[in-house]
Amino acid sequence: MKIWLIDKNKNFESHENTRFRDEAEKMGIELRMVAPEKFDIVIAGGEEGRILYEGNCEDQVKCSVTRLGSGTTYFALATLRHLENLGILVLNSSDSIEIGRDKLATMQVLATNRIPIPKTMLAKFPLDIDLLEQEFSYPVIIKPVSGSKGRGIFLCENKIQMTDLIELIEVSIDPKVNVIIQEFISTSRGKDIRVIVVGGRAIGAMLRSAKEGKFKANYSAGGSVAPYELNEAVEWLAVESVRVIGLDIAGVDILFDGDSYKVCEVNCAPGFKGFEEATEINVPQEIFQYIHLRLKGILKA
Repeated sequence: MKIWLIDKNKNFESHENTRFRDEAEKMGIELRMVAPEKFDIVIAGGEEGRILYEGNCEDQVKCSVTRLGSGTTYFALATLRHLENLGILVLNSSDSIEIGRDKLATMQVLATNRIPIPKTMLAKFPLDIDLLEQEFSYPVIIKPVSGSKGRGIFLCENKIQMTDLIELIEVSIDPKVNVIIQEFISTSRGKDIRVIVVGGRAIGAMLRSAKEGKFKANYSAGGSVAPYELNEAVEWLAVESVRVIGLDIAGVDILFDGDSYKVCEVNCAPGFKGFEEATEINVPQEIFQYIHLRLKGILKA
């Protein structure tokens, strides 16, 4: 079985990609790392078209796994759509990634499907602080609509902090970058649940806890991890969130909201170093097994 793993060239040696390569070798899978910027798309009327890699026609693989996440560009999306048009199984699909890479679009889809989320608002500059204070109570979360690993996320405890941060954003932000304001769920301060879903199934969960004095629980930001036993509510929220967005592979971050839960984010290219450490679940193996089942189904059809 031949599989392409699509990621930025600079990420080829990441922990996750190394794990994919190691597991592929054990399972007898021919895995090739490919970068979207090295593809060329050729389209002609009345035919499927072609795809070139580094200027050469390639033997078409049966599946590609996309690890681009929030860094998915227009060109990368166009490449994924073309692979889909050529009959290649693309995980995750271009349509689902287009939603998943955008935190606001993700919240819109989840809310439309009645999945509980923190109250969220798209920031419009100059920001109307009075309107913000009508809708939210401090503290509030400020985050970019695109990003991962907890980068660029701020907790504003009061109006003074909010005003200072907004002034900084207004003088320095790239006009193409958008940010959202989100309700802070105090009962989940410094902790959340990360569930990984593969092929419509929650394969496991971990509890992430922030370093003392911090509010970000991300493992990549220095947080600690521990196994978390899935319960019916958390499992349903994770699987349903992934389903309505259309993803095959995702990490779902769930907040503790008193005796209930809210979905904070859905990551379409989740890191899993901490997850494997906490749960001892082999994530690449789970994904490859899912691909095998999907391809068998497609080939039989």
